[in-house]
Amino acid sequence: MRSRAKYVWFVIFGFFIVGFLLLDTSGLLSGDAVTPNTVVAEVNGRDILYTTWAARVQNISQGESQQQGRALTLDEIDRIEDRAFDELVSEVLLEQEYRKRAITVSADEIRAAARMMPPPGLMQNPELQTEGRFDPVKYERFLGSPIAATSGLLVQLESYYRQEIPRQKLFEQIAADVYLSDARMWDLWQDVQDSAQVSFVALTPDVVADSSVTVTDREIQTYYDSNKTALERTGRAVVSVISIPRVVTAADSAGVRSRALALRTEITSGTSFDEVAKRESADTVSAANGGSLGRGARGRFVESFEKAADALRPGEVSQPVLTQFGYHLIKLDERKGDTVAMRHILLRIEQSDSSATATDRRADELDGLTGDATNPAQFDSAAARLGLVPVKGVAIEGEPLMVSNAYIPSVSAWAFGGAAEGETSELFDSPEGYYVARLDSLASGGPQDLADVKDEIRARLVRTKKVETLVPAARTLAARAAASTLETAAAEQKLEVSRTGLFNRIDFVPGIGQGNEAVGAAFALAVGAIGAPVATEDAVFVIRVDRRINASREKWEAQKQVQRNLLTRSLREERVRTYLEDLRGSAKIEDHRREVSAAARRVAT
Repeated sequence: MRSRAKYVWFVIFGFFIVGFLLLDTSGLLSGDAVTPNTVVAEVNGRDILYTTWAARVQNISQGESQQQGRALTLDEIDRIEDRAFDELVSEVLLEQEYRKRAITVSADEIRAAARMMPPPGLMQNPELQTEGRFDPVKYERFLGSPIAATSGLLVQLESYYRQEIPRQKLFEQIAADVYLSDARMWDLWQDVQDSAQVSFVALTPDVVADSSVTVTDREIQTYYDSNKTALERTGRAVVSVISIPRVVTAADSAGVRSRALALRTEITSGTSFDEVAKRESADTVSAANGGSLGRGARGRFVESFEKAADALRPGEVSQPVLTQFGYHLIKLDERKGDTVAMRHILLRIEQSDSSATATDRRADELDGLTGDATNPAQFDSAAARLGLVPVKGVAIEGEPLMVSNAYIPSVSAWAFGGAAEGETSELFDSPEGYYVARLDSLASGGPQDLADVKDEIRARLVRTKKVETLVPAARTLAARAAASTLETAAAEQKLEVSRTGLFNRIDFVPGIGQGNEAVGAAFALAVGAIGAPVATEDAVFVIRVDRRINASREKWEAQKQVQRNLLTRSLREERVRTYLEDLRGSAKIEDHRREVSAAARRVAT
């Protein structure tokens, strides 16, 4: 039953939608319930219906579940729900922009695009490729075939291009005037190609007593008023988790290896590698293509896999190869220089049927003892009865729960999905084991009151003022260093001189930081010169430039056109990205998902 969970989920979802439709038309739903006409979001006055969002979530979830060959965790579904929501909001905003800019698409444009710009999914279809590359002739033949019409592909292509062509027209309008002057390109080239090496003394605020500076309530209030968004709190939940791991034994590993040897014998006896891969491989993506891993350079895979592949002759099938993913059978199709084409069959190392049955029985017992309990003591008594020790963890809203560097699936999404403090979750299933969680406490995210962050703000302002108090001492040090040496001046004040390696303007420099005034000073000072003190958020620096290598103008001229092409494309993408962010930022978007989820939860209980 557990292995068929994903299929059950899809069936339940189907009945869920159909049930909504029947209940809505029957008038049995109350005003508090979620109906097919429930609005999950409003975008500049345009409604996005719950059913539209739910269908998009189901479509993405089904694809990812089939690709991964397992049911999805609540964390993954949470991420998909956000993705589906963002997609629908973006589509509404784009449609509104098309109307505003009078952007349309004609039937001739759709036909031309279908011939000249095939969708990426079709270009990757092996049936439309020749020797691993997309074949336009096969594609043209396919478009004209009866199967393309009867399968609904042409209708899907029309829908795709009715969305894609206006989008491309809009993006062309937005980014058409992007231009890079030679002067700007030379500056960008220098940022990466100029390099410097410096010696420095850092005066840090740790040597200054907190009591030596004063921060007023007025300063704290001013900082709070200017940084409210940055001070918003992320939701945090404290949870207790009981786990029943799926323990894989040496016997389980040996059993999988024996299975791999049996499959190898089947292949060497005449069954095609492709057929066995499609039937047996746990790598569902490559299995669909007969186990093909494509053609590429060496070094794409883990060391043990690469080493075994290197030892093969074209057409040869390896012995079972163990990696962290399981046992592999590898077939080398072709080797040309450093480029190889190969296939594999993956068998994951999992519990034997008897071990899995014992684990499942124990998990069912835990599920029966907790059973979505609302009494916190029931969770503890279940753990004690089964001899299990709960562990505590802190879940951050929007992030998977990590406890002792181990991922605990679904718990975080459950905790922030409407669970009440003291409530116990359902039984969560994953390849690593089973989990049940109790929500011990929940702190919602969002804006914080001044009282909640006052100490944090005070600490930040104290550090800033402590850095400022170090500037006079740094000036004295710099003057003494200019008159003698940096080393002599530092020794007199019992300070340490640090030295960097070569770095450019965008590197992170140990001891100095990245993209701050101290890094910039290294490229403004003359070699050997001692600069005026430079204050950053973390310290005050006195710097001497020991070495500098300037960018080569000749090399820049030689590659200028390539740089222009790359930067123009990058800047156009950035222009579009910024435009879309601004479009969303200026839109009136009302997100009702929390209210809808709460209503659905009330109805369910």
